[in-house]
Amino acid sequence: MIVRVDGQHLSAKIDYPNPQRLVSGNPQRRTWPAYESGDGVCAAGIWACEPGAWRIVFADNKEEFFCIRHGRVQLIAENGHAEAFGPGEAAVIPAGFRGVFEVVEAVEKYYVIVTRPG
Repeated sequence: MIVRVDGQHLSAKIDYPNPQRLVSGNPQRRTWPAYESGDGVCAAGIWACEPGAWRIVFADNKEEFFCIRHGRVQLIAENGHAEAFGPGEAAVIPAGFRGVFEVVEAVEKYYVIVTRPG
């Protein structure tokens, strides 16, 4: 069955970054999960967030593809390398990534997360 990822028929889950990982602000994050494979390997949906920044640490078996619908984000790796993304731009956060996720302008993005077993 094809799964439409549009957020119109989904309920949002609301959360906030872990206070111990906050860099700036305390942004509300909303997630509209649209799909999760039966084995838990793949998940997809829409994610939105207010401006703010927090440290992220991706597991060695987890990767995320995202595409910005509107707003701006910046990812800053531990080594200081930064990449910014705006509407229509896409990227992959690789397994094992460590750094800061900064929402520069309120953002909404499509996401696909792959978590390999092990």
